[in-house]
Amino acid sequence: MPIYGIVYSVNDPAGVGVASKIIKFLDPKPCNVCNESKTCFCSEKFILAGFREDVINFDFLDQRLPSSINKYIVLSRHSSAKKVKSYTVHHTGNPGNEAPYGGKPRSLAIASPPVTYTLLLLLGKYAQEYNRLGEYEVSYEATHHGPTEVNKPLTFIEIGSTLDEWTDEVNHIILAESIIEFLSIGEMECKPVLGIGGGHYPRKHTKKAFDDGYCYGHIFAKYALPYLNKYILLKALERSIPRPRSIIVEKKSTRKEHRDLIEEFTLANNLSLEYV
Repeated sequence: MPIYGIVYSVNDPAGVGVASKIIKFLDPKPCNVCNESKTCFCSEKFILAGFREDVINFDFLDQRLPSSINKYIVLSRHSSAKKVKSYTVHHTGNPGNEAPYGGKPRSLAIASPPVTYTLLLLLGKYAQEYNRLGEYEVSYEATHHGPTEVNKPLTFIEIGSTLDEWTDEVNHIILAESIIEFLSIGEMECKPVLGIGGGHYPRKHTKKAFDDGYCYGHIFAKYALPYLNKYILLKALERSIPRPRSIIVEKKSTRKEHRDLIEEFTLANNLSLEYV
């Protein structure tokens, strides 16, 4: 049975709010297995820890939490210039040559497609149950920001996009309920894929998840395509557990040079390819 490290920043109102609901609903016990943490709770299936650092700088997780943890789930706020109200999940990494928001350049964290997929579907379920669908978008986000140097699979689950949403108790409950059911049912069966193209909220890829059972590892949005090459594509395959067997490309947002690169890569690596 996997043990999950559920982590957050004590300076993030969204993370603190979701963590407080998990503590209230599941009653984990305070424990002392976390190093340099502000909070630490233990249960049979998870360890819940709060740190003073911002979540994008959580590259230290392997050093501060027990080695018995198999995978990490990061509770976080999400910021958006357009102030999109959202419940999102994503993997982390910097496909480009700079790392302004944590992690290292040209580096990707280890993705867990089934974890992220299961949480995405559960966010949809509880957003509907609490009458937030329509007002809030439930979506994957493209791969972005840190941490990148954690040696176990890591998934972000977020509330967007302003202080009003980050402090909304219903939002805390929706994320907490999603995580609690996830801990109960485990990771859903799905078809692991790598996603290329689309916006930061890649709606066509999200639709493929909800409609067809595809679970995405890394997703490279349109703005990351200038950095796309065989190296970063191979890294995206290698830094995903399980390894994707297919690539799904949003055709409209890619140019011929991108499609040629991807088609050559899929042939060389015995992958299937689908355009949407």
